[in-house]
Amino acid sequence: MLYMIQMNVDADSWDSVMSSYGPDDMKAMFAHMEALNNELTSAGELVEARGLGGPGLARTVRADSEGKPQVTEGQAVKGPILAGYWVVDVQSAERAYEIAARASACPGPGGSPGNDPVEVHAIPDDPTV
Repeated sequence: MLYMIQMNVDADSWDSVMSSYGPDDMKAMFAHMEALNNELTSAGELVEARGLGGPGLARTVRADSEGKPQVTEGQAVKGPILAGYWVVDVQSAERAYEIAARASACPGPGGSPGNDPVEVHAIPDDPTV
């Protein structure tokens, strides 16, 4: 079964969160994520994973009356912004939850686990479900 595992960060605090990471903190965060990605790859469970840019890179697109893109800076809806995600192919929801817990435990500033909330979304074979 496919699952999307999402890490979200409050857009208004993105800059302060990112600036609270020192160089060693960033190395620890990237090492944690690399180890997780390597484990998922070795297990044949990783479909795709990406870290995303902050809210300053987000654009909202709407079609005008002629179907042409109208682009504005920023998010469509204020609040959390997707910071990164994994798409995994695992045998059970419980395994997806284990992976999400590993992502949640990523070290934050000072090396303590961040224990940030991580969302798990099932990707059904039948999109009408």
